[in-house]
Amino acid sequence: MTNKDFFLALDELEKTKGIKKEFFLETLQTALAVAYKRNFGEGRAVEVKLNPEKGTIKVFAYKTVVETVEDEDTQISLEDAKAIKKSYKVGDQIGEEVTPKDFGRIAAGTAKQVLTQKLREAERSIAYGELEEKVDTLMSGYVRRKENDTYFIELAGTQIEGVLMPGDQIASEKLNLNDRVRVYVKKLRETARGVQAVVSRSCPGFVRKLFENEVPEIGTGHVVIKNIVREAGYRTKMAIYSTDPQVDALGACVGNKGTRVNSVVSELGGEKVDIIIYSDDPFEYIARSLSPATVLSVEIDEINKTSKVIVPDDKLSLAIGKSGQNVRLAARLTGWKIDVKSESKAKEEERKENSEDTSEQVISLDDIENVLSSVDDEE
Repeated sequence: MTNKDFFLALDELEKTKGIKKEFFLETLQTALAVAYKRNFGEGRAVEVKLNPEKGTIKVFAYKTVVETVEDEDTQISLEDAKAIKKSYKVGDQIGEEVTPKDFGRIAAGTAKQVLTQKLREAERSIAYGELEEKVDTLMSGYVRRKENDTYFIELAGTQIEGVLMPGDQIASEKLNLNDRVRVYVKKLRETARGVQAVVSRSCPGFVRKLFENEVPEIGTGHVVIKNIVREAGYRTKMAIYSTDPQVDALGACVGNKGTRVNSVVSELGGEKVDIIIYSDDPFEYIARSLSPATVLSVEIDEINKTSKVIVPDDKLSLAIGKSGQNVRLAARLTGWKIDVKSESKAKEEERKENSEDTSEQVISLDDIENVLSSVDDEE
Protein backbone atom coordinates (compact mmCIF):
# COMPACT_ATOMS: atom_id res chain seq x y z
CA MET A 1 0.00 0.00 0.00
CA THR A 2 1.35 3.40 -0.98
CA ASN A 3 0.93 6.46 1.21
CA LYS A 4 -1.62 7.74 -1.29
CA ASP A 5 -3.65 4.55 -1.02
CA PHE A 6 -3.44 4.79 2.74
CA PHE A 7 -5.11 8.22 2.85
CA LEU A 8 -7.60 7.30 0.14
CA ALA A 9 -8.72 4.46 2.38
CA LEU A 10 -9.34 6.97 5.20
CA ASP A 11 -11.36 9.15 2.82
CA GLU A 12 -13.45 6.19 1.75
CA LEU A 13 -14.05 5.25 5.37
CA GLU A 14 -15.26 8.77 6.05
CA LYS A 15 -17.73 8.56 3.15
CA THR A 16 -19.11 5.10 3.84
CA LYS A 17 -19.20 5.19 7.65
CA GLY A 18 -19.65 8.91 8.20
CA ILE A 19 -16.68 8.97 10.57
CA LYS A 20 -14.23 11.86 10.20
CA LYS A 21 -10.69 10.71 9.43
CA GLU A 22 -9.38 13.12 12.06
CA PHE A 23 -10.96 10.73 14.56
CA PHE A 24 -8.33 8.16 13.60
CA LEU A 25 -5.24 10.28 12.96
CA GLU A 26 -4.05 10.90 16.52
CA THR A 27 -4.42 7.25 17.51
CA LEU A 28 -2.79 6.17 14.26
CA GLN A 29 0.23 8.39 14.80
CA THR A 30 0.78 6.94 18.28
CA ALA A 31 0.34 3.36 17.06
CA LEU A 32 2.70 3.89 14.11
CA ALA A 33 5.38 5.30 16.41
CA VAL A 34 5.15 2.19 18.57
CA ALA A 35 5.28 -0.02 15.46
CA TYR A 36 8.37 1.79 14.18
CA LYS A 37 10.26 1.38 17.48
CA ARG A 38 9.28 -2.28 17.66
CA ASN A 39 10.40 -3.03 14.07
CA PHE A 40 13.59 -0.93 14.01
CA GLY A 41 14.73 -1.09 17.62
CA GLU A 42 14.79 2.69 17.92
CA GLY A 43 15.75 3.92 21.41
CA ARG A 44 15.03 7.57 20.79
CA ALA A 45 11.69 9.28 21.26
CA VAL A 46 9.79 8.83 18.02
CA GLU A 47 6.98 10.82 16.44
CA VAL A 48 5.04 9.91 13.30
CA LYS A 49 3.54 12.78 11.34
CA LEU A 50 0.67 12.13 8.95
CA ASN A 51 -0.14 14.75 6.33
CA PRO A 52 -3.39 13.86 4.51
CA GLU A 53 -3.12 16.88 2.20
CA LYS A 54 0.30 15.91 0.92
CA GLY A 55 -0.28 12.19 1.35
CA THR A 56 2.91 11.74 3.38
CA ILE A 57 3.90 9.61 6.36
CA LYS A 58 7.13 10.67 8.03
CA VAL A 59 8.93 9.36 11.08
CA PHE A 60 11.08 11.59 13.28
CA ALA A 61 13.39 10.50 16.08
CA TYR A 62 14.31 12.99 18.80
CA LYS A 63 17.07 13.59 21.31
CA THR A 64 16.92 15.98 24.23
CA VAL A 65 19.64 18.61 24.71
CA VAL A 66 21.35 18.18 28.12
CA GLU A 67 24.47 19.46 29.91
CA THR A 68 25.74 15.96 30.65
CA VAL A 69 24.77 12.99 28.50
CA GLU A 70 23.65 9.94 30.47
CA ASP A 71 21.82 8.10 27.69
CA GLU A 72 23.27 8.44 24.20
CA ASP A 73 20.11 7.01 22.59
CA THR A 74 17.85 9.74 23.92
CA GLN A 75 20.18 12.66 24.80
CA ILE A 76 22.66 14.97 23.08
CA SER A 77 25.14 17.31 24.76
CA LEU A 78 24.66 21.06 24.53
CA GLU A 79 28.04 21.35 22.80
CA ASP A 80 27.08 18.86 20.07
CA ALA A 81 23.67 20.48 19.70
CA LYS A 82 25.19 23.94 19.17
CA ALA A 83 27.40 22.44 16.50
CA ILE A 84 24.20 21.63 14.63
CA LYS A 85 22.46 24.90 15.41
CA LYS A 86 23.79 27.68 17.62
CA SER A 87 20.33 28.60 19.00
CA TYR A 88 19.80 25.22 20.68
CA LYS A 89 19.62 25.26 24.50
CA VAL A 90 19.21 22.71 27.29
CA GLY A 91 15.76 21.06 27.14
CA ASP A 92 15.27 21.49 23.39
CA GLN A 93 14.31 18.53 21.22
CA ILE A 94 16.42 17.84 18.14
CA GLY A 95 14.62 15.83 15.51
CA GLU A 96 15.87 13.73 12.65
CA GLU A 97 13.74 12.16 9.95
CA VAL A 98 14.23 8.41 9.99
CA THR A 99 11.38 7.25 7.73
CA PRO A 100 12.24 3.78 6.32
CA LYS A 101 11.63 3.09 2.64
CA ASP A 102 9.26 0.21 3.37
CA PHE A 103 7.42 1.97 6.17
CA GLY A 104 4.22 2.03 4.09
CA ARG A 105 3.94 -1.73 4.55
CA ILE A 106 4.30 -1.42 8.32
CA ALA A 107 1.90 1.51 8.35
CA ALA A 108 -0.73 -0.46 6.44
CA GLY A 109 -0.64 -3.42 8.84
CA THR A 110 -0.72 -1.20 11.90
CA ALA A 111 -3.44 1.00 10.46
CA LYS A 112 -5.67 -2.01 9.79
CA GLN A 113 -5.57 -3.00 13.44
CA VAL A 114 -6.11 0.54 14.70
CA LEU A 115 -8.86 1.31 12.23
CA THR A 116 -10.74 -1.88 13.11
CA GLN A 117 -10.62 -1.02 16.79
CA LYS A 118 -11.43 2.66 16.37
CA LEU A 119 -14.16 1.90 13.87
CA ARG A 120 -15.82 -0.41 16.37
CA GLU A 121 -15.54 2.27 19.07
CA ALA A 122 -16.88 4.94 16.72
CA GLU A 123 -19.84 2.83 15.67
CA ARG A 124 -20.65 2.13 19.31
CA SER A 125 -20.40 5.82 20.14
CA ILE A 126 -22.59 6.82 17.22
CA ALA A 127 -25.12 4.12 18.02
CA TYR A 128 -25.16 5.10 21.69
CA GLY A 129 -25.68 8.75 20.87
CA GLU A 130 -28.32 7.84 18.32
CA LEU A 131 -30.37 5.91 20.86
CA GLU A 132 -29.65 7.92 23.99
CA GLU A 133 -32.44 10.33 23.13
CA LYS A 134 -34.78 7.35 22.74
CA VAL A 135 -34.53 6.37 26.42
CA ASP A 136 -37.95 6.80 28.08
CA THR A 137 -39.75 6.55 24.73
CA LEU A 138 -41.64 3.93 22.77
CA MET A 139 -39.98 2.24 19.81
CA SER A 140 -41.11 -0.38 17.32
CA GLY A 141 -39.08 -3.38 16.34
CA TYR A 142 -39.08 -7.00 15.22
CA VAL A 143 -38.37 -10.12 17.24
CA ARG A 144 -35.23 -11.58 15.69
CA ARG A 145 -34.24 -14.31 18.10
CA LYS A 146 -34.89 -15.87 21.48
CA GLU A 147 -32.36 -17.19 23.97
CA ASN A 148 -33.86 -19.07 26.89
CA ASP A 149 -36.71 -16.74 27.93
CA THR A 150 -35.14 -13.53 26.62
CA TYR A 151 -36.20 -11.96 23.32
CA PHE A 152 -33.87 -9.86 21.17
CA ILE A 153 -35.55 -7.07 19.24
CA GLU A 154 -34.26 -5.33 16.13
CA LEU A 155 -35.21 -1.72 16.84
CA ALA A 156 -36.46 -0.04 13.67
CA GLY A 157 -34.23 2.67 12.21
CA THR A 158 -31.23 1.95 14.44
CA GLN A 159 -28.21 -0.31 14.66
CA ILE A 160 -29.12 -1.14 18.25
CA GLU A 161 -30.47 -4.42 19.56
CA GLY A 162 -33.23 -4.35 22.16
CA VAL A 163 -33.20 -6.90 24.98
CA LEU A 164 -36.60 -7.93 26.37
CA MET A 165 -35.90 -9.95 29.50
CA PRO A 166 -38.48 -12.17 31.25
CA GLY A 167 -39.25 -9.57 33.93
CA ASP A 168 -40.05 -7.01 31.24
CA GLN A 169 -42.50 -9.20 29.35
CA ILE A 170 -46.28 -9.16 29.73
CA ALA A 171 -47.45 -12.24 31.60
CA SER A 172 -48.79 -14.96 29.31
CA GLU A 173 -47.87 -12.98 26.17
CA LYS A 174 -46.29 -15.17 23.51
CA LEU A 175 -43.99 -13.59 20.94
CA ASN A 176 -42.85 -15.27 17.75
CA LEU A 177 -39.88 -14.63 15.48
CA ASN A 178 -40.44 -11.66 13.15
CA ASP A 179 -43.39 -10.39 15.21
CA ARG A 180 -43.61 -6.61 15.19
CA VAL A 181 -43.71 -5.24 18.74
CA ARG A 182 -43.70 -1.91 20.51
CA VAL A 183 -41.40 -1.56 23.49
CA TYR A 184 -40.44 1.02 26.08
CA VAL A 185 -36.72 1.85 26.20
CA LYS A 186 -35.63 1.75 29.85
CA LYS A 187 -31.88 2.25 29.53
CA LEU A 188 -28.78 1.53 27.46
CA ARG A 189 -25.95 -0.77 28.45
CA GLU A 190 -22.49 -1.60 27.10
CA THR A 191 -21.79 -5.26 26.43
CA ALA A 192 -19.07 -7.26 24.73
CA ARG A 193 -21.37 -7.37 21.70
CA GLY A 194 -21.82 -3.61 21.66
CA VAL A 195 -24.50 -1.25 22.92
CA GLN A 196 -27.84 -2.81 23.80
CA ALA A 197 -31.14 -1.22 24.79
CA VAL A 198 -32.93 -2.73 27.77
CA VAL A 199 -36.59 -2.60 26.74
CA SER A 200 -39.86 -3.42 28.47
CA ARG A 201 -43.53 -4.11 27.88
CA SER A 202 -44.37 -4.68 31.53
CA CYS A 203 -43.27 -1.49 33.29
CA PRO A 204 -45.64 1.41 34.10
CA GLY A 205 -43.64 3.62 31.73
CA PHE A 206 -44.90 1.53 28.80
CA VAL A 207 -48.52 2.35 29.68
CA ARG A 208 -47.67 6.00 30.34
CA LYS A 209 -46.17 6.41 26.87
CA LEU A 210 -49.08 4.60 25.21
CA PHE A 211 -51.49 7.10 26.76
CA GLU A 212 -49.22 10.03 25.87
CA ASN A 213 -49.36 8.88 22.24
CA GLU A 214 -53.14 8.44 22.29
CA VAL A 215 -54.16 11.51 24.33
CA PRO A 216 -53.06 14.89 22.91
CA GLU A 217 -54.20 16.63 26.11
CA ILE A 218 -51.39 14.87 27.99
CA GLY A 219 -48.84 16.25 25.54
CA THR A 220 -50.18 19.79 25.97
CA GLY A 221 -50.12 19.50 29.77
CA HIS A 222 -53.89 19.92 30.16
CA VAL A 223 -54.07 16.38 31.54
CA VAL A 224 -51.39 15.15 33.94
CA ILE A 225 -50.65 11.55 34.89
CA LYS A 226 -50.09 11.61 38.65
CA ASN A 227 -49.13 7.97 39.08
CA ILE A 228 -49.33 4.57 37.41
CA VAL A 229 -49.08 1.15 39.04
CA ARG A 230 -49.33 -2.12 37.24
CA GLU A 231 -49.31 -5.88 37.39
CA ALA A 232 -48.56 -6.53 33.75
CA GLY A 233 -51.02 -8.71 31.91
CA TYR A 234 -53.69 -8.29 34.56
CA ARG A 235 -54.43 -4.76 35.72
CA THR A 236 -53.19 -1.18 35.60
CA LYS A 237 -54.35 1.72 37.74
CA MET A 238 -53.63 5.24 36.55
CA ALA A 239 -54.37 8.43 38.49
CA ILE A 240 -54.86 11.59 36.43
CA TYR A 241 -56.03 15.16 36.89
CA SER A 242 -56.79 18.19 34.74
CA THR A 243 -54.92 21.49 34.93
CA ASP A 244 -57.69 23.20 32.96
CA PRO A 245 -61.28 23.40 34.30
CA GLN A 246 -62.50 23.23 30.71
CA VAL A 247 -60.82 19.86 30.09
CA ASP A 248 -62.40 16.62 31.28
CA ALA A 249 -59.38 14.50 32.17
CA LEU A 250 -61.30 11.23 32.30
CA GLY A 251 -63.12 11.90 29.05
CA ALA A 252 -59.86 12.83 27.33
CA CYS A 253 -58.20 9.56 28.32
CA VAL A 254 -61.20 7.37 27.54
CA GLY A 255 -61.90 9.05 24.20
CA ASN A 256 -65.04 9.10 22.09
CA LYS A 257 -66.83 5.77 22.66
CA GLY A 258 -63.72 4.52 24.46
CA THR A 259 -61.50 4.65 21.38
CA ARG A 260 -58.40 5.94 23.16
CA VAL A 261 -58.40 3.66 26.17
CA ASN A 262 -59.42 0.69 23.99
CA SER A 263 -56.40 1.30 21.78
CA VAL A 264 -54.15 1.09 24.85
CA VAL A 265 -55.94 -1.99 26.19
CA SER A 266 -55.54 -3.68 22.80
CA GLU A 267 -51.76 -3.07 22.86
CA LEU A 268 -51.69 -4.53 26.39
CA GLY A 269 -53.44 -7.70 25.23
CA GLY A 270 -56.73 -7.01 27.02
CA GLU A 271 -55.22 -5.94 30.34
CA LYS A 272 -57.74 -4.10 32.55
CA VAL A 273 -57.04 -0.39 32.94
CA ASP A 274 -58.65 1.64 35.74
CA ILE A 275 -58.45 5.40 35.14
CA ILE A 276 -58.90 7.31 38.40
CA ILE A 277 -59.24 11.04 39.02
CA TYR A 278 -56.57 12.07 41.50
CA SER A 279 -57.59 14.03 44.59
CA ASP A 280 -55.61 15.78 47.33
CA ASP A 281 -58.29 14.55 49.75
CA PRO A 282 -57.07 11.12 50.93
CA PHE A 283 -60.63 9.98 51.76
CA GLU A 284 -61.75 10.64 48.20
CA TYR A 285 -58.54 9.39 46.57
CA ILE A 286 -58.57 6.10 48.48
CA ALA A 287 -62.25 5.54 47.66
CA ARG A 288 -61.64 6.15 43.96
CA SER A 289 -58.53 3.97 43.91
CA LEU A 290 -60.61 0.84 44.62
CA SER A 291 -62.47 1.26 41.33
CA PRO A 292 -64.47 -0.52 39.99
CA ALA A 293 -65.80 -1.30 43.48
CA THR A 294 -68.29 0.95 45.28
CA VAL A 295 -67.06 2.41 48.59
CA LEU A 296 -69.42 3.31 51.46
CA SER A 297 -66.96 4.94 53.85
CA VAL A 298 -63.28 5.55 54.50
CA GLU A 299 -61.52 6.04 57.83
CA ILE A 300 -57.86 7.04 57.91
CA ASP A 301 -55.02 7.13 60.40
CA GLU A 302 -52.73 9.88 59.13
CA ILE A 303 -49.95 9.09 61.60
CA ASN A 304 -49.59 5.46 60.50
CA LYS A 305 -50.73 6.14 56.92
CA THR A 306 -53.40 3.45 57.17
CA SER A 307 -57.06 3.41 56.15
CA LYS A 308 -60.16 1.31 56.78
CA VAL A 309 -62.60 1.07 53.88
CA ILE A 310 -66.16 -0.22 54.07
CA VAL A 311 -67.81 -1.62 50.94
CA PRO A 312 -71.19 -3.27 50.25
CA ASP A 313 -71.23 -6.99 50.95
CA ASP A 314 -71.68 -7.84 47.28
CA LYS A 315 -68.72 -5.63 46.29
CA LEU A 316 -66.16 -7.05 48.73
CA SER A 317 -64.60 -9.53 46.30
CA LEU A 318 -64.51 -6.82 43.60
CA ALA A 319 -62.80 -4.36 45.95
CA ILE A 320 -60.19 -6.89 47.03
CA GLY A 321 -59.71 -8.41 43.59
CA LYS A 322 -58.33 -11.77 42.60
CA SER A 323 -55.59 -12.75 45.06
CA GLY A 324 -55.88 -9.25 46.56
CA GLN A 325 -54.73 -7.60 43.35
CA ASN A 326 -57.18 -4.66 43.28
CA VAL A 327 -56.59 -3.53 46.85
CA ARG A 328 -52.85 -4.13 46.48
CA LEU A 329 -52.64 -1.87 43.42
CA ALA A 330 -54.85 0.73 45.12
CA ALA A 331 -52.44 0.82 48.07
CA ARG A 332 -49.46 1.28 45.75
CA LEU A 333 -51.27 3.97 43.77
CA THR A 334 -52.25 6.05 46.81
CA GLY A 335 -49.35 5.28 49.13
CA TRP A 336 -51.81 4.27 51.90
CA LYS A 337 -52.22 0.88 53.53
CA ILE A 338 -55.84 -0.12 52.86
CA ASP A 339 -57.90 -2.55 54.96
CA VAL A 340 -61.16 -3.44 53.18
CA LYS A 341 -64.19 -4.77 55.06
CA SER A 342 -67.73 -5.64 54.03
CA GLU A 343 -70.58 -3.59 55.45
CA SER A 344 -72.01 -6.51 57.45
CA LYS A 345 -68.60 -7.43 58.84
CA ALA A 346 -67.98 -3.83 59.88
CA LYS A 347 -71.40 -3.65 61.62
CA GLU A 348 -70.77 -6.95 63.38
CA GLU A 349 -67.43 -5.70 64.68
CA GLU A 350 -69.08 -2.45 65.77
CA ARG A 351 -71.82 -4.31 67.68
CA LYS A 352 -69.19 -6.49 69.33
CA GLU A 353 -67.17 -3.47 70.38
CA ASN A 354 -70.29 -1.75 71.77
CA SER A 355 -71.28 -4.91 73.60
CA GLU A 356 -67.84 -5.15 75.21
CA ASP A 357 -68.00 -1.52 76.24
CA THR A 358 -71.45 -2.02 77.84
CA SER A 359 -70.42 -5.16 79.73
CA GLU A 360 -67.52 -3.33 81.27
CA GLN A 361 -69.96 -0.74 82.70
CA VAL A 362 -72.52 -3.24 84.19
CA ILE A 363 -72.47 -3.70 88.04
CA SER A 364 -74.01 -6.84 89.51
CA LEU A 365 -76.60 -6.78 92.41
CA ASP A 366 -74.05 -8.47 94.68
CA ASP A 367 -71.60 -5.69 93.97
CA ILE A 368 -74.25 -3.07 94.84
CA GLU A 369 -75.12 -4.82 98.12
CA ASN A 370 -71.46 -5.02 99.04
CA VAL A 371 -70.99 -1.33 98.37
CA LEU A 372 -74.07 -0.40 100.47
CA SER A 373 -72.97 -2.73 103.27
CA SER A 374 -69.57 -1.10 103.47
CA VAL A 375 -71.19 2.31 103.64
CA ASP A 376 -73.43 1.20 106.56
CA ASP A 377 -70.44 -0.19 108.45
CA GLU A 378 -68.59 3.05 108.10
CA GLU A 379 -71.55 4.95 109.51
